Amino acid sequence: MAKPIKTTTFQWEGTNRRGQTVKGELSGQNPAMVKAQLRKQGVEPKKIKRLSQPLFGLGGGVTKKRIKPADITFFTRQMATMVKAGVPLVQSFDIVADGVDNISLREVIYAIRDSVSAGNDFASALKQYPQYFDELTCNLIESGEQAGALESMLDKVAIYKEKTEELKAKIKKALMYPMITLLVAFGVTAILLIKVVPTFDEMFKSFGAELPAPTQFIVMLSDWMQANYLYVFGGLIFLVVAFMQGMKKSQSFRDNVETTLLKAPVFGDLIMKASVARYARVLSTTFAAGVPLVEALDSVAGAVGNVVYRNAVYNIRDEVASGQQMHFAMRATKVFPNMVVQMTSIGEESGALDSMLDKAASYYEAEVDNAVDNMTSLLEPAIMVFLGVVIGGMIVAMYLPIFAMGDAI
Repeated sequence: MAKPIKTTTFQWEGTNRRGQTVKGELSGQNPAMVKAQLRKQGVEPKKIKRLSQPLFGLGGGVTKKRIKPADITFFTRQMATMVKAGVPLVQSFDIVADGVDNISLREVIYAIRDSVSAGNDFASALKQYPQYFDELTCNLIESGEQAGALESMLDKVAIYKEKTEELKAKIKKALMYPMITLLVAFGVTAILLIKVVPTFDEMFKSFGAELPAPTQFIVMLSDWMQANYLYVFGGLIFLVVAFMQGMKKSQSFRDNVETTLLKAPVFGDLIMKASVARYARVLSTTFAAGVPLVEALDSVAGAVGNVVYRNAVYNIRDEVASGQQMHFAMRATKVFPNMVVQMTSIGEESGALDSMLDKAASYYEAEVDNAVDNMTSLLEPAIMVFLGVVIGGMIVAMYLPIFAMGDAI
């Protein structure tokens, strides 16, 4: 695989065809390449210097930002719009790059443009950046170029990426709310145990009376927390970091987590629907692009996002390669809903598999949206009860001795 082309941002100053002084910024491999680009644009360069980058991203220079999947989705959609409007491919790169705020993404776009200008095809230029453009995207665009249908293929890729990002956003929304609430509850509880309860404890000692059992438990918990809170916070941070590293570096650990989440009471149903939606969306897109079914299933396996469904797709691929109809192979895995299997069967019999899978994908994407809303509605009262029991219970326990004193008086 070719190495990514390294580019640098240069500040330039020159004169245009009218003799007016113009200046700006442009990315290129070296000053000579920047001069050549400017001359193509009708600018005679006078000064070109490398744009200084501030130390640690501070100061007056331009700070580079990380390129996110949403940035790549934006780039794909803009390119699809430009090509559909009849704008030449190389010129489309310039127009899209001018509308991008992320300097890092702009440099990548300029590098891709330079590669295409040098005679490489679009897909080969994208393959130089595998960290941003996955194999599925590159293969689809390559198929579009070979078939002379780059315009429609870019549109399909853009739709696929937009749907994928929407699905990710919905799942993040479902997971983020309970995580943030639990984190806040833990923080408030820790503050009460470390800072507030000791104040009450000092006051209770002056009473000289025996404390109620709930109050004694909270005081004992507070004493333990004060003595060990550094270990508690350190242990939690260690567990979070270890979990993230395990998910990143250990395939077996990640597979076990994904299998366990699929069996979770509430989140399992959401993950199942999201995986089915991805399966149908990617397979519909690749099959509509003319990719052979067995090769399309290879691409689908890497995009479903869960090890159970990934293994199921590989089993389907092997069965289809041996001559089995896909809906029979899907039913044998026992992980796909009956509706999706039936729609696949209809699609195979009618010769409209891509259309039926697209309908299935849209249905399950809507199901994910509904599941997120329902989950939020169910979790809100459960979280309120949890907060009331934990934090409210602590407060009541600390006021019990005061209530007892009032009764005695």
